[in-house]
Amino acid sequence: MKTKRFVRNFHRYLSIFVSIQLLLWTISGIYFAYNKIELIRGEQYRLPKAIEYRIFDRLGTSVIETIESGKKTYQTYPEGDAIKPLTKEEALKITAEKTTLNPMEVSLVTELYPGAEYRGDLPVYKVTTDTKDGINVYVGFMTGDISSIRSDSWRIWDFLWSLHIMDYRERDNINNILLQILSVLALVTSMSGITLFFVRSRF
Repeated sequence: MKTKRFVRNFHRYLSIFVSIQLLLWTISGIYFAYNKIELIRGEQYRLPKAIEYRIFDRLGTSVIETIESGKKTYQTYPEGDAIKPLTKEEALKITAEKTTLNPMEVSLVTELYPGAEYRGDLPVYKVTTDTKDGINVYVGFMTGDISSIRSDSWRIWDFLWSLHIMDYRERDNINNILLQILSVLALVTSMSGITLFFVRSRF
């Protein structure tokens, strides 16, 4: 009888300890769900630049990227000659040079779908590799930058992240309405559980 009572009390006090931490997680989650990270970072106070430049190397050629009114153009630097997009063969070569992976096949991606593993600028080259983890390398169409590397491990992580933030379509929006509603309900549940503990303790 004493053992049973001890286990019951141990469970009750352990539950209140865990519930308090769950309550803190819920409160912080509500704050995250209702506040856009861009606003928290102060991005709304930045004045847009009229023009931006970036100089980089693409297979031994210096290239200057100009961003004006959101539009990107590319020329050789300092000559100022127009450059052509990368070929598929060049995308394979860049993957071999800039990663430890062995590239196999390449295809050009020109459109995205919700929840796609690549979510950057288009067009982009998708380079498959001979790894067991199903790794794809995404190479910039004009820049040759390694934009993203996606693997089966990343895809599992991305799926679980979508379950965590309850964004089952885009998989990266932590401000979605479903999460906002459920986070408030979780707060009510946590508070009612803690309240019930103290009410039971009194009687």
